[in-house]
Parts: sequence; C-alpha cells; structure tokens
Amino acid sequence: MLQAQDSRRVSLHGVSGVVMDVVGKIEALFQRRGSRPYEDGAHGGITVLAHALQCAQLAEWAHADPALVAAALLHDLGQLMDAGEAEPLQPDAHEQRGLALLSTGFGSGVLEPIRLQPAARRYLASMDARQTPHLSPGAAHRLQQLGGRMNAEEGLMFLARPQASAAVQLCRWDQLACHPGKRTPPLGYYLGQLEALLPSFRTGLARLAIA
Repeated sequence: MLQAQDSRRVSLHGVSGVVMDVVGKIEALFQRRGSRPYEDGAHGGITVLAHALQCAQLAEWAHADPALVAAALLHDLGQLMDAGEAEPLQPDAHEQRGLALLSTGFGSGVLEPIRLQPAARRYLASMDARQTPHLSPGAAHRLQQLGGRMNAEEGLMFLARPQASAAVQLCRWDQLACHPGKRTPPLGYYLGQLEALLPSFRTGLARLAIA
C-alpha cells in the first residue's frame, strides 16, 4: 500500500514538473520584462503585463472558453523573448517566437488564435478602413509589413480557417486593452488557469485517478 502511494506521489511530481516548466517560464518572462511599456504609443503606452491582464479580463467578461482566455493573456509573450531585461520589445514576428514556447505545453485552442493574429489584424483593417488612420505609427507600419488590408477573397479564405473567429475576437480585445491603471486580477490568478489547460497536467491527473 505504501509503495502504491509513493508511486502516485512520484507520478504527480513528474506531472507538476512539466506544468511548472512551461508556466514557470511564462511567469519569469512577465516578471523580468513585463513592466516594459509598448513603444510608439501602442496600447496607450501601458506595460506588456498590464495589457496582457486586461486582454484576459476582457475575454473572461465575454465568457470566452479557458483556452481563449489563455490566448488573450499570452498573445504578446513573444515580444518579451530573446532580449535582455532593459532591451526594447521585439514586436516583429513575435507570434512565432511565443508559439515556439507555448507549443511545448498547450493545444490548438490556445495556439491558433495567437498564430492567426497577423491575419486577423489584416482582416479587421479591411472590414473597417476608417480604423487604419487611427493606428499608432508602429501599428500602421506593422500592418503594411503584414500585407495591408485583405481583399474580399482573402477575407473569405481567412474566415474559413479553424479558429479564425477566435483570432478576430482576440484582436478586438487586443485593441481595447489600453487603459493605464485599470484594475485586473493579478498574474497569479491566470497562471493557475494555465496549469489546468496543459494536456500533460490533465492526462497525468487522469492516470493518477485510475491508478
């Protein structure tokens, strides 16, 4: 009986280790670099962490599923990567950098809305051309780098992709999360939600329950 209990504890430790490896890296990135503000007036000049928390809060208020709430929290994580604490943010191709880390633990419900953010920005710009003149200089430049507004055919092809609607919703929250000093839940609240989303964590707990 004691051997069985010890085995369960060892197994649970292994599951927790996988969880903490990914979630711990996310937490470390936010703690080390999350206090940096966006440049060129993007998102009202608030910090990356404040923007992430506001996005996640908007997703929760919209009753989004947990995976999309996680995507809202993590969509700009790549801007914090591959640079020193005092170095500028890394906006170019940041979705791909972030996905390289997030794909080690999360499924498509988290990954695809983030992966599709560049296309969702182009789609929204094509749906409301009046929005483009109000973009920050940096955002307008990045939109042009992505290919500018979509034409009608491109828009239809984009909407046919899985998770396209989730990516568009995430993009809208991204635009709205720009209020300095807005109260949100702390980072730790959302980190706890991330742990429960990791497939390795859920599978491990299911196996322990059967053992």
